[in-house]
Amino acid sequence: MNDFPNVTISAYNLSRSFGRHIAVHRVDLELKRGEVLGLLGPNGAGKSTTMQMLTGNLAPTSGSVQICGIDLLKNPREAKRHIGYLPENPPLYKELTVDEYLQFAARLHHIDLSRIDSVLTEVKQRCGLSNIGKRLISTLSKGYQQRVGIAQAIIHQPEVIILDEPSVGLDPNQIREIRILIRELGKSSSVLLSTHILSELESVCDRVQIMNQGIMVFNAALAELKQKNLSLERIFEQFTLRNENTGN
Repeated sequence: MNDFPNVTISAYNLSRSFGRHIAVHRVDLELKRGEVLGLLGPNGAGKSTTMQMLTGNLAPTSGSVQICGIDLLKNPREAKRHIGYLPENPPLYKELTVDEYLQFAARLHHIDLSRIDSVLTEVKQRCGLSNIGKRLISTLSKGYQQRVGIAQAIIHQPEVIILDEPSVGLDPNQIREIRILIRELGKSSSVLLSTHILSELESVCDRVQIMNQGIMVFNAALAELKQKNLSLERIFEQFTLRNENTGN
């Protein structure tokens, strides 16, 4: 693992069109090892489309993506081994128990059968699922279902964890618990977090990039903003209301 470069995601000139509609236009994004990067933007800004391209679930119209130095387009299977992904709608089989589902996820990631029990014990402890392994996923609250979704994303100990709106639909207590978990994940992996909630980003991220109408319009470290006494809320308004005010 230490042989991998310090930069875990490198995306350059990433674009995606759907017919005449340009959803993402020439986006550059870089994620460093051990960093939590927040991708911020209003609804429809292109965040989910960008994440789908970064995880290899959607082919870009143009541009390049490297995961831990591996070209995602040329060698997708090898690159994806280093990615854990939680889409906005977690890919859960709700008729399974938590244990059954995580065993299935472990096999998908080619975890050795002799290690699956110990891996499940570790990931359930990490995600606060230790006492509900026998519960059907369909009987769990939305917050616990999100935890199961995160558990499947990290079960193979990926270098890169990509989370798309991980706290959507959760109550305040569940949101706080998920944020604590994300901070823990950031200690051992690189995390890319998509959100449109400013407080979430400020509580867990090291750096922020803002997207608007498919374009990356801002990139800065949160510590730098705090040092300059700059308000992220004001910056967000400045870069996302500009096109509305001009009618573009």
